[in-house]
Amino acid sequence: MKKKLAAAVLGFSMMLTAIGAGSAFADSKMDKVIDKAIGTKYVAGGTTTSGFDCSGFTMYVFNKIGIDLPHQSGSQYQMGSTVSRDELRAGDLVFFNTSGKGISHVGVYVGEGKFAHASSSRGVTISSLSESYYVSRYVGAKRVMSTDAYQALATDTQDFDDVQ
Repeated sequence: MKKKLAAAVLGFSMMLTAIGAGSAFADSKMDKVIDKAIGTKYVAGGTTTSGFDCSGFTMYVFNKIGIDLPHQSGSQYQMGSTVSRDELRAGDLVFFNTSGKGISHVGVYVGEGKFAHASSSRGVTISSLSESYYVSRYVGAKRVMSTDAYQALATDTQDFDDVQ
């Protein structure tokens, strides 16, 4: 899974370089936080590396980069600005209706059509928005990070070896 994340982020970093936004996103704070969480088991209500639920995972990732999110996917959906699917950028939140009752799942877009999330069956993993399961349940995306914060994050290579 780490190779899939690295591949997704590499493509994104090339795009950033092409538009002059900064150095490789693969060395960013957000990538390091996500990378260290890959494989963490799913725990309902979980908000730590001992176990995450979907909104606990996104809350954890964004907290590590200085952005506070509530612990509920529906509440996270109320934040930020709406982003069309063709304008997604790494760090946007992607939302799904997996229960048939509105927003019930959230993940962090990582680039190249992929997102990181806490799956109830696989734990923290990377999935593709083009998988039929997610295509049919996709609701939308929100941008909770300003462009300035996004560019700073893309160029900040602070070491997160202490992230657990």
